[in-house]
Amino acid sequence: MSKIEAVFERLQAQGRKALIPFITAGDPDPVLTVPLLHALVQGGADIIELGVPFSDPMADGPTIQRASERALAKGVSLRQVLEMVANFRADDNETPVVLMGYANPIEAMGVDAFAAASFDAGVDGVLVVDYPPEEAVEFAGILHRHALDPIFLLAPTSSAARIAQIGALASGYIYYVSLKGVTGSAALDVAAVAARVPEIRASTGVPVGVGFGIRDARTAAAVAGIADAVVVGSRLIEELERSSPDEACEKVRALVAELRQGIDDAATNASRGTP
Repeated sequence: MSKIEAVFERLQAQGRKALIPFITAGDPDPVLTVPLLHALVQGGADIIELGVPFSDPMADGPTIQRASERALAKGVSLRQVLEMVANFRADDNETPVVLMGYANPIEAMGVDAFAAASFDAGVDGVLVVDYPPEEAVEFAGILHRHALDPIFLLAPTSSAARIAQIGALASGYIYYVSLKGVTGSAALDVAAVAARVPEIRASTGVPVGVGFGIRDARTAAAVAGIADAVVVGSRLIEELERSSPDEACEKVRALVAELRQGIDDAATNASRGTP
């Protein structure tokens, strides 16, 4: 059982849902990335998505694009991202870390070399936005051979056939994109998400995390009532943009704690049958 699977099993036994925050490695400064990862855990993160900076993203909205641009301007590479994960592992060998990014840096390193280096660094899962399932069978197999969970995106427009196709490859969790658009681009339609998540979960047998458009504890709590995990990215990046380097970790910790409280309160209310 992978660390990611173990997290979901533990939370299910506790009647709780996973909180998965996202930050971009190297933003706002490479020296802050490892402290920020620890701050996310201190705030209540169950799993962390760590963005690999990339110059030409297709799924990321302006906020996360700016984060990548800031990191790239400081020379952050895929190898440096792996070094950051290894440094985080020196003090935290429990919290799963998922690398989220695009194919080009992985292809440049070589898929086998990337998978081996990711395992050695302590990475637990990999989500590559532009590896569609039709082209990712070999990639998923390589990740599995290195004890890494391949994680895939599904969207409101995904067909039943596409859901089944991804279910055959994915492990750890599936990331359901809650809206048509890029990260941070619109308000989340909770009713629409509620109509799709049970279908995905039933078809794939893999936990479903929901992201895009989750900006506060109230929305996080609403999503937690539907999905197995709540993914928050753009809102955290915005908090970093408004913070000085000295206060960045505390600001992020406080925001994650607020989201965590909202999710846990929703679970408590659901167990008591209160709205």
